[in-house]
Amino acid sequence: MEVPDASGKAPLISPSSPLSGTADTLWLEKYRPQRLDDLVSHREIIATLRRMLANGTLPHLLFYGPPGTGKTSTILACAREMYGEHVPSMVLELNASDERGIDVVREQIKTFASTRCIFAAGPSVKLIVLDEADAMTPVAQAALRRVMEKYTANARFCIVCNYANKIIPAIQSRCMRFRFAPLCTEDMVPRLRQIADAERVQVTDDGMQALTQLSGGDMRRCIHVMQSTSLAAPDHRVTAAAVYTNTGHPSPQDLHAIVEALWRRELGDAYRCVAELKSDKSLALTDIVTGVHDTLMRTDLPVSAKAFLYEELANLEWRLASATSETIQMGALVGAFRLAASLVPDAPEENGGGAGRSRQRQRLAWMLQRGMSSGTRISS
Repeated sequence: MEVPDASGKAPLISPSSPLSGTADTLWLEKYRPQRLDDLVSHREIIATLRRMLANGTLPHLLFYGPPGTGKTSTILACAREMYGEHVPSMVLELNASDERGIDVVREQIKTFASTRCIFAAGPSVKLIVLDEADAMTPVAQAALRRVMEKYTANARFCIVCNYANKIIPAIQSRCMRFRFAPLCTEDMVPRLRQIADAERVQVTDDGMQALTQLSGGDMRRCIHVMQSTSLAAPDHRVTAAAVYTNTGHPSPQDLHAIVEALWRRELGDAYRCVAELKSDKSLALTDIVTGVHDTLMRTDLPVSAKAFLYEELANLEWRLASATSETIQMGALVGAFRLAASLVPDAPEENGGGAGRSRQRQRLAWMLQRGMSSGTRISS
């Protein structure tokens, strides 16, 4: 199926493409940008690359940033514009997370870079793309540095990674660095709508909002979730409820109930409430911690209470990543909110609403009612 780009100039997938019309193809590959014009966001980076291609002065490149932000798609689209039909003979693409040792540098990369392929038209310099290069060992990176120096006349390297600090300084200094930031919602939604229209999938407004919020600027994840949700939903409609059910993430309503319990109830009741909701909805404690953190960002609690909870949530996330017991860490989550209550200053009592509550709980209710608005306000 054809999908026009944002400007309506040309389809993302041409009718002659081998991916066109295959029902079992992942949407991520089916609608991968083929040209620089097809890319969304990162306009400054694309403009810089265009000037380099026009002048024939492409240096070694270092693309880094979070997953799903278009790093690999950008360099592959750039390669297609450079080499056209000669891409198979002029471009070597390796995933360094699979081939991360020094042997791949000595054998595949060195062999490819040491030879030149000259044809009638187009650049004679080859392109070597090393995806997920931050997984390479320091020894392999040191060997790669020497290859980059020795065969500059024959090849250019594009180092693609998530974390630039895991690339040795000797390689970083030889590359022009480009950081790919997470995509903003304004750039993601039009492309997602184009894909949904091409696949005849209905995505509701709240479903689109859920997709973009859960992705965190990761376009790859957004497309995967949209496809899997459309396949899992009985009517093939992508709604917010279907997205949260399919991904297993807590919905805003779930987070509202969790925060309500953490703030309002005593320690034992709060623990049981969160445990029941976690079990009924098959939620992961890591996702709950992340959602609670985002909710706290929108509250008007004192800085001291927020700072305490942020630190405790960070410790919780670290311990959960270390494969500790979720049961124990859930108790730590509830306990952290109980301790934070002592850091909330006095506040005016609600009219007629103070009977039967401790003054501490009155202060919490007042602060939350001030801060948790726009859909996350705690009810009285």
